[in-house]
Amino acid sequence: MPTQREEDEAEIRQQVGKIVEGIGAKDLQVLERLYATDVVSFDVEPPLQHVGVEAKLKNWARAFVFFRDVSYELRDLTLTVGDDVAFGHGFGRLSGTLENGTATSGMWVRATFCFRKLDGDWLVVHDQASVPFDIASGRGVTDLEP
Repeated sequence: MPTQREEDEAEIRQQVGKIVEGIGAKDLQVLERLYATDVVSFDVEPPLQHVGVEAKLKNWARAFVFFRDVSYELRDLTLTVGDDVAFGHGFGRLSGTLENGTATSGMWVRATFCFRKLDGDWLVVHDQASVPFDIASGRGVTDLEP
C-alpha cells in the first residue's frame, strides 16, 4: 500500500506530465488548470517575473506563436514532497518546428517547480526556467546539455 507521500508524488508527476502534454498541444486551457491563480513565474524571457495565471498564459501564448509544432522535454525531475507543499527540479527543453519551417532542438534550461496542494489538487505556485551565465562576458550560456 503506497504512503500518502508516494501518492502525492505520483499525482505531482501526473501534473507535470499534463504540463508537458499541454505545451505540446499548445493548449492554454489545459495549462490554466495546472497553475494557481497567483502563480509567480521567473522565465527566461523578460520581464523578471510573471505574476498571476493570466501573465503566465500570455507568456506561453507568446512562445507558441513562434512554433508550428512544439514539444517540451523534462529530464531528471527530482521531487521533494511535504504535506501541502512540494518542489521539484530538473532540466527542460522547448523544441519543435518554427513557423518558417526551421526545426529547432531548443536549449536546455534549469527548471524548478513549486507546488501547493489547494482544495485537494497539486498546483504550480512558482516556476523558474534559467540558464547559467558566463561571469566574464555577462552572457547566458545556452549550449549546455544535461
